[in-house]
Amino acid sequence: MHAEAALYEPPFPSDQPRRPGWLRRHGREAAALLLLALLLFPFLWMVQLALRPAEDAFEPGLLFVPTLDAFRALWQDQFARSFGNSLLTSTLSTALSLLIGVPAAYVLTRWRFRARRHVALWILCTRMAPPIAFTIPFFLALRWSGLLDTVWGLTLIYLTFNLAIVIWLMQSFFAAIPAALEEAAWMDGCGIWSAFRHVTLPLALPGLVSTAVLCFIFSWSDFFFALILTRTQAVTAPVAIVNFLQYDGWEWTKIAAAGTLVMLPVVAFTLLVRKYLVRGLTAGGVKD
Repeated sequence: MHAEAALYEPPFPSDQPRRPGWLRRHGREAAALLLLALLLFPFLWMVQLALRPAEDAFEPGLLFVPTLDAFRALWQDQFARSFGNSLLTSTLSTALSLLIGVPAAYVLTRWRFRARRHVALWILCTRMAPPIAFTIPFFLALRWSGLLDTVWGLTLIYLTFNLAIVIWLMQSFFAAIPAALEEAAWMDGCGIWSAFRHVTLPLALPGLVSTAVLCFIFSWSDFFFALILTRTQAVTAPVAIVNFLQYDGWEWTKIAAAGTLVMLPVVAFTLLVRKYLVRGLTAGGVKD
């Protein structure tokens, strides 16, 4: 009996250090909150700067009387029009990218033809070159067509690089859907595109939403093309923020207020579709 007790060793030896009870229970939550605070710190600092009076922008301490003067000044200026241009170009380019790219991705996934892999590769190659390589051709093409400094011209430019994103992302989502489901719909009398609309597309909805969010973010946050291809009529919000950097001084409260407004649509859009976004981004992570 004593020999058996001597040979027995507990699974957790008493000489090993044990973590405190609170840390063992809440360590992960505390680490997640710390990481969240670090990630949100720049945004929260920008928001508090936007709410400060202009004369107290660089006063030490966080105790101040909040004011919306910076936001009111923005909407009384040209920034309101620039914000509308950004919203319109981002929405139009995202909608057109999905309208053209989703059927193209379905064709490249389901249909078998000789140059299918080469076509997909060339579509991907359009995203490999740096944006500055396309600036002069885009500028000349828009000037020749009369679309320079227009919302539609900027929408077409965003369409060119969002289209590759839609096709390549949606190809992976369509490939994860069994083709047998479409074949069953064909047996029930559906045509190819009817089965695509009623069977495949609803199953690919999480991927469609996540792709739309990415396209909207890329279009909304673009600065380079909007700076080169617009002058006065189609200036977007990221370019308009630069106007607050003047030679006689930088209007920091207006810059912070404009940055806050630029981030709000993306945050709101992401929160509205967060359920589908998480499902879309994690789809295909585990193979059956």
